Amino acid sequence: MFQKYFKKLPFNKPNLKRGLWVIGVVVWVFGGFLAAQVIVTALIWLLKLANVPIASLDSSIFETVLAALIYSVTLILVIGLPWLVRKNRTTLSDIGLQRLPNWTDLLMVPAGLVVYLALSSILVTLASSLLPWFDASQPQDTGFYQQTSYGYEIMLAFITLVIIAPIAEEIIFRGYLFGRLKKYAPVWVAIVVTSVVFGALHGAWNLAIDTFALSVVMSLLRQNTGSLWSSILLHMSKNGLAFYILFINPTFLHTLGI
Repeated sequence: MFQKYFKKLPFNKPNLKRGLWVIGVVVWVFGGFLAAQVIVTALIWLLKLANVPIASLDSSIFETVLAALIYSVTLILVIGLPWLVRKNRTTLSDIGLQRLPNWTDLLMVPAGLVVYLALSSILVTLASSLLPWFDASQPQDTGFYQQTSYGYEIMLAFITLVIIAPIAEEIIFRGYLFGRLKKYAPVWVAIVVTSVVFGALHGAWNLAIDTFALSVVMSLLRQNTGSLWSSILLHMSKNGLAFYILFINPTFLHTLGI
């Protein structure tokens, strides 16, 4: 009788093991992302020691190369390293890239964008009301100069923020992390944990809350479509909108009265 009761407890041995797996996957992805930044920073330091003229590089080119390196190293560490060391292969199906995008993925984007904007607005409003130190207007540091007249700089910012970042982050978070978590935990737990980690890596509280809301919607798209494409397209759309406001039309929000 007691054995049957013990099996129903939330902290029985199978659930504890699953919980440890969840923690392990989170630490692995979070640590991999941070380790990639340390490795790339160390590489830049070594190049400077070797008198490589990195300081003379155009800042926009440098930021684009830096972002590409960090995302590439993160993917190698998080997904590639387990494959090389333990033959723990992550397939395209595991991360939701087993097929090409279709019309359903594309049609999901406008609805997802509306839901994300509504959820983000609600969460930011609640945070502003409940947290005295919360600053909803804290600016985002993209690494690129927003006041620039050079076309190539705007193009590099677009490539980095609207193409490279969404694809890489979706593979890492909604592809690998969410895909792994839902094997060991209920889907809603996987969504919340993935979104908390994703938000935490964006630094400032207002960005963390906004990206948490975005991640919740993108995780739902990933779960319901069985593919990563709708979340990639939504992520690109969101970053594209931010890119337009920051680099193309900074007065856009003032025009709307926001």
